[in-house]
Amino acid sequence: MVETAFVDAGRKRASAGSYLRLARPKQWTKNGFVLAGLVFSGEAFMPSSVASAALAFAAFCALSGAVYAFNDVLDVEEDRKHPRKRLRPVASGEVSPRSAVVFAAALAAAGLTACFYVGVGVGISGVAYLLLQALYTGVLKHLAILDVMSISAGFVIRALAGAQAVGSPISPWLLVCTGLLTLFLGFTKRRYELASLGDGAAVHRRNLRDYSVPLLDEMMNIMLAATIIAYSLYTFFVYANGEQIFMMASIPFVVYGVLRYMLLVHRDGGGNPDTLLLRDRPLQITLLLWLVVVMFVLYFL
Repeated sequence: MVETAFVDAGRKRASAGSYLRLARPKQWTKNGFVLAGLVFSGEAFMPSSVASAALAFAAFCALSGAVYAFNDVLDVEEDRKHPRKRLRPVASGEVSPRSAVVFAAALAAAGLTACFYVGVGVGISGVAYLLLQALYTGVLKHLAILDVMSISAGFVIRALAGAQAVGSPISPWLLVCTGLLTLFLGFTKRRYELASLGDGAAVHRRNLRDYSVPLLDEMMNIMLAATIIAYSLYTFFVYANGEQIFMMASIPFVVYGVLRYMLLVHRDGGGNPDTLLLRDRPLQITLLLWLVVVMFVLYFL
């Protein structure tokens, strides 16, 4: 009775802010991978391409928001046992499960409509993203290693959608770099969950019983090294001719960025990898400088 009263009282507090929190705008930085195609296609100063890429980015924000909202309904009981996730709108009772499902469906419809408006290729990518998320939610998130690989695949789909949005082929090297980097980020997320939840980790997420902090540290180290090597080879082989050979000047920023990220993950037990970029100024500056170097090489040399 007390819990029911708490939930009913929470529902009365539902507002536009509650629904915005359902879509998790802090996670939208992940959709920045959609913009990679715009930058590396050499069309970042073409208004039509910028508009298409921006709409594709917004569309994937809507699609990812739909996935988050729907997952909050599916995971409501587990979230209520989590020290941080119990404050989410559905778990806390601010938004009813039925309202969250309707909201998720509306976001998914809006996102797919925007994707197909940009182009058929972007639309297909949007559908593939939702199908992957459905498979992840139903099966893959319970399987160690495959859970992180499926998360990484979602980022690769984003990169492909961005290339389709500007009508430009995307380098296989860029897809490899995206996949390796996001595997690294995925393992840091699992490490954070394991370290922060302690003995209750397996209760919240079953597949965490198959991981350990030392194992995840090894996986992170492998992916970090592979990311640096793959990006370095990318700058050598793709931009080996002409003035664009100076693309290798962007390598130090990638090296520092991933090592800085690793430092933050390990510092004081680690922070939430999902929000590190939003609150760490050195990471933000590094990303900006990397983008400046890449843009200068591609557009002015």
